[in-house]
Amino acid sequence: MTEKPDNNQRPGKTEFSQQVGDMAARKLKAQRHVTKTVWSGLGMMGLVGWSVAMPTLLGAALGLWLDEHYPGEHSWTLALLAIGLGLGCFNAWHWIVKEDREIHQDDSENKAGHNKVDENNHE
Repeated sequence: MTEKPDNNQRPGKTEFSQQVGDMAARKLKAQRHVTKTVWSGLGMMGLVGWSVAMPTLLGAALGLWLDEHYPGEHSWTLALLAIGLGLGCFNAWHWIVKEDREIHQDDSENKAGHNKVDENNHE
């Protein structure tokens, strides 16, 4: 008796080679996403927090120094604190948009890869 070929396999591929290919694909996917762990997420939150805190603190420190050495009608401390906070928020927004873009790019590449695999399996 002859066995019917599996429709999910390409002609000439054995079941073993298909399993090895699937395992290799899973391993490559895991290696690409190793940075997307919980610690990476906490690190990103820390990076975003410091990207807001540092310009704010530097602005306040510079403002205090200017108020001490060049007193005036308006507070340098308050003005530079607000400017530092604005720059920090812009910096944090930049990092978040960059990470979001990378995540969506990875998702679209994965979807394109799955569609290509599906097309190859149905040929």
